[in-house]
Amino acid sequence: MSKTNFSVIFILIVFSSFQVISQDVYEYKNGKEIHRLFVDANYIVETVFSTTPAKFISTRGGFYTKTEKGLHVKFEFNSDFENDGLKAADYLLDKSWEKTDSPSLELEGKWQMGGRMREEAISRRDTSNARKTMKILFKGHFQWIAYHTETMKFSGSGGGQYEIKDGKYTEKITYFSRDNSRAGAALTFDYKLIDNEWHHIGLSSKGDPFHEVWVRRD
Repeated sequence: MSKTNFSVIFILIVFSSFQVISQDVYEYKNGKEIHRLFVDANYIVETVFSTTPAKFISTRGGFYTKTEKGLHVKFEFNSDFENDGLKAADYLLDKSWEKTDSPSLELEGKWQMGGRMREEAISRRDTSNARKTMKILFKGHFQWIAYHTETMKFSGSGGGQYEIKDGKYTEKITYFSRDNSRAGAALTFDYKLIDNEWHHIGLSSKGDPFHEVWVRRD
């Protein structure tokens, strides 16, 4: 689907019957393309991708307010911003959007990169800065996004499904904006919750060890 179609899908669905948008993960399929929509208590992330072949297409998201028929979203990021200039949109979902009906798992919520462990001490990142890396985990799905809230600059994103088993956190990658060939990979990490912070420990895609600290985002 073209970038223009990604922008106008919300106009097209105005003429269909609506459904009440609740906190969940929704999907809409258009041929080979999949729209995935995270909706939590105050934030939306929508991503478009395909699996055959694996390809990241676009993503956008931000905080929302409820309207009479749906949700109004002010974007913090929009990977197509240079082309469409959109900083906000109204979301009205017709019946073609389906809930994924997946169970809730540990670590659910929005997380922001808060620092890295370096030589037994945490090197903290100022989470109030406009430059952010956020990861949202919801209903067995995950997505990370790197972006700048003031310039709307998009730096990258990846996502898919996650599971927690036997003390391990595993990400199964469905799409990755920086390298489509990463789709299909499964990465397993150690994790700890310390003072309500998520310590994410393992090896990078290049095989380098890391210890990230993620903090909750309201």
